[in-house]
Amino acid sequence: MILKRFIICLGVILMATACNRVKAPEKPKNLISKDKMVDILIDSKIIASANSDNKKIMKDNGVNLDAYVFEKHNIDSLQFALSNNYYAFHIKDYEAIYEKVNDSLEGLKVKFKDLEAKEWKEQTKREEDSLKSIKKVKDTLKTVTIKDSINLIEIEDALKDIGIDDSLTERLLEKKIEQKKGLIKPISDKEFQ
Repeated sequence: MILKRFIICLGVILMATACNRVKAPEKPKNLISKDKMVDILIDSKIIASANSDNKKIMKDNGVNLDAYVFEKHNIDSLQFALSNNYYAFHIKDYEAIYEKVNDSLEGLKVKFKDLEAKEWKEQTKREEDSLKSIKKVKDTLKTVTIKDSINLIEIEDALKDIGIDDSLTERLLEKKIEQKKGLIKPISDKEFQ
């Protein structure tokens, strides 16, 4: 019975103290503005989301990751802690700040995805152009080879039309055609007889 009364009294005391209004933190003298707080939180989130390779690169280049955001925005950790505590108590202000942070981060995400897609398209176009230029060179070489062969045949026909139809001219033309083709004429039995 005594334990029951003790628990009831303790419950009433806890409810009475819980219902008292919690004292709000005082507004800091050097309160960070909402817009600057948004910028600070964006930079903090970006640094926190960097993978270990990127963090190593930053450390190798002399960037102190723990103090980078504070140095960039000319604030100290105490000023940030007091301002953050003040805004966290005033929940509507804090929600507005975080809404801007999330919107900005989503905007950056979309911007970088678009940039990535644009770079991919440019790379693909460069590769496609390279392949087209290689194909043009091959086609040009084929055309030149075909034209040279046709020109020699046309020359041979033109010589026959003029009346020059001797075996010496034919042999010279055949040698030129073979040189253009890069082939060696096989030896036949007829040439030895």
